[in-house]
Amino acid sequence: MTSTKTKAAVKTPGSKLYILHRVAILLACAAIFYPGFNPGRITTAINRNVSLFTASISYSSLVSQLERALMRGWVQKSTFILIMGASIVLILGIVLSAVGGCMSVGNRRMRRYGLYFPLAGSVVMAGGLVGLFMAYTQIVAANNDRVPANVPGGFWLYAVLAAVTLVSTLVLLALDRKSQAALEPKMAMQETYHLFLLFLPILALAFVFSYLPLWGWRYAFFDYKAGGDLTMENFVGFKWFTYLFQSEATRNDIFRVIKNTLALSGISIITSWLPMIFAVFLTQVPSRKFRRVVQTFTTVPNFLGWAIIYAVALAIFSTDGFINNFLNNILGLNANNNYLMSNSHMWLKMWLWGTWKGLGWSAIIYISSITGIDPVLYEAATVDGAGRFQQMWNVTIPQLMPTFFVMLLMSIANVLSNGMEQYLVFSNAINAQSIEVLDLYVYNLGIVNGQIPMSTMVGMCKSIISVILLFTANTASKKLSGESII
Repeated sequence: MTSTKTKAAVKTPGSKLYILHRVAILLACAAIFYPGFNPGRITTAINRNVSLFTASISYSSLVSQLERALMRGWVQKSTFILIMGASIVLILGIVLSAVGGCMSVGNRRMRRYGLYFPLAGSVVMAGGLVGLFMAYTQIVAANNDRVPANVPGGFWLYAVLAAVTLVSTLVLLALDRKSQAALEPKMAMQETYHLFLLFLPILALAFVFSYLPLWGWRYAFFDYKAGGDLTMENFVGFKWFTYLFQSEATRNDIFRVIKNTLALSGISIITSWLPMIFAVFLTQVPSRKFRRVVQTFTTVPNFLGWAIIYAVALAIFSTDGFINNFLNNILGLNANNNYLMSNSHMWLKMWLWGTWKGLGWSAIIYISSITGIDPVLYEAATVDGAGRFQQMWNVTIPQLMPTFFVMLLMSIANVLSNGMEQYLVFSNAINAQSIEVLDLYVYNLGIVNGQIPMSTMVGMCKSIISVILLFTANTASKKLSGESII
């Protein structure tokens, strides 16, 4: 009986209402980056791809389709400055509410003080919505058919979310004050929630940059031209998926690009053990200063952009580069070779440049794993008479294998994702056939040639196949080695 009473006494007042409270705040945060829910699109002349976040930070994006209207005085510049300011206020209110939502997972003292943030946030959100409504009335007052007024659905969405946040906050405050439970002396939070909130910004970035763009997959089902609209008139279903195999030229291009992609990724996977071996040998160097120098010089290239690396390659391997100058001026040879324009051994060349750039950086995770190996294992190996190389083979490498398998699984999952920057800067008319990988092919289709639906479809298929490869490799690794990342 006592145990039941104790549990009832510490039970969070309005725990179910807290769920609704947090969901409303979460939806408001997510809708910031979704153009379809932009409450600031008070006229259809505003680009439909502008989100609330973009409207708050980029005036040029907000009025990108309204230059003529502003020049002729059909609308006033102050209206769109008001939209931008109101969007900033609305986002500020959402941020305040989000702070309170995070504090709601703490103890009772933290929850009580955390409720004041969404209380203020909902009021600020209402102020932002009022500002947007004022801008809407200015568009209506202009009474110009060329800039028609529009009440976006996002406006009503945020109005509902602000109302839900305000009402739920007031109810929760009332329930909390009626509760007989005593406040803790300090605000605190369970370690699980604490770690989750620390990880929350990473989740938000992953959502914005990795999952939100998936909405763009819809372009693969339309006959879309840059600057046009997605309507049922240009909806073509799976036309581009079938066109990929019906056109012989496109089919040959895809087979060539996939061959290049798999070859370059295959070389990287086959040699994926190099960073581990490099880390093992580097940690065996007795001189600490020498280790630092080597690690620094092998890690720095990772922070250089591919454009800079290509400039280095141009200075060394071009017709007027270091090698030709050395052969001509020092050895007296008549060398006039442009090694960068050559198409021979392009896969090997690209792998060498990629290895030079990423070897030191990839070795860092293995170096950190080596420092975590129990020294007792080395002491036991020394007692058994094992030399340095025997310790490396029997102690260090087996302890690094779990890390190696995880990295290998990630490499297999990204077998179709080589990136495009390296191949874009090294590409020329002579080696283009050997160097064009899938990511570069998508870039050339969509950006260079303007075939946006086709490039979207290819990128979509690539992502789906990559996910399938990840789960397949993970299942095989779990059965063979017991290692898994999912």
